[in-house]
Amino acid sequence: MAGDRFTPDFDPDCGDRPLTSARQDIVIGRWQGLRELLRDTSADWSVRSHRIRLLAPACAGSSTVESWLAAEPRSADALVLRAATDVARAFNLAIAAGRGVPIDQNRIDRAVLACLQAAEAYPEDPTPWISLISVARLYPAGVRRQELGRWWDELHGRDPYSMEGHLQILHYYSSRWHGTHGLMYDFARDAAGVAPAGYALPVLVQFARVEEYRYILDGAMGQRDAVVGLGQHWNHDAAVSDVRRTWQRWIADRPDGPVAPWEVRDLNYLTHAASYAGTTDIAAALFTMLGRRASRTPWSYTGDPEKEFVKWRNKPSRRA
Repeated sequence: MAGDRFTPDFDPDCGDRPLTSARQDIVIGRWQGLRELLRDTSADWSVRSHRIRLLAPACAGSSTVESWLAAEPRSADALVLRAATDVARAFNLAIAAGRGVPIDQNRIDRAVLACLQAAEAYPEDPTPWISLISVARLYPAGVRRQELGRWWDELHGRDPYSMEGHLQILHYYSSRWHGTHGLMYDFARDAAGVAPAGYALPVLVQFARVEEYRYILDGAMGQRDAVVGLGQHWNHDAAVSDVRRTWQRWIADRPDGPVAPWEVRDLNYLTHAASYAGTTDIAAALFTMLGRRASRTPWSYTGDPEKEFVKWRNKPSRRA
């Protein structure tokens, strides 16, 4: 395909057709599609966390999950999705209020209670604990270290290599929330170091680098040119080494096969990092893996996401 005619596919469901169908049901208030999707997902935790993560924001603006609970008040799947939806609604309030403006703590408390109810209803499921760790960020001072540690232990005991769970802890430890750059990177590298070969956790380091970039850019009021040294953020020696290390620990040992929907976002983060780090061999291989499958983040943090994706995919040094 000619470079100037290439168009990336920013499918919000990352090619997960059953998820797309269920999200269409939400629009018309039909909850049965949600029940069927989560029942069929069962205990495949990677798929489940991917689907819950994308369903919750879609449910946040409707009463579909409440209709499901009214019809089936003991449904564990409905309680898990309601908890994630309450968390999404709390974040929507925080976004509307603006950075640094606290929201009503009762709304956060209600989301926490919904998560704990979901965890009790579906004891094997790690997803409610992911939701808990996520909403903990919204408390102005975070949560007590012992409490966060207990929630993390519950999650880790159910799904020790949960990408989504680790990512929520990483966000919590970031400077934008309740930690520091150093604490965030330490956590990411520790998680990468213990992950079995072929697991995606090493890409947490690339998520951390994006988090740091966003924090710096926020401080500069979005003026990239005003930040001294920001141009080297992606391609200094440590950043380049991190990209090659993630490739080796994750992609080089990843089982052969097509890219799954729940891998698309994470592969885009590594592709973005490889492109900006100048590791053209890795970037070329990753773009080949992805094909047209693109996620708006992290490309949107460095420019227009479509233009960014196409520019780096068609970079002359890649095609040589």
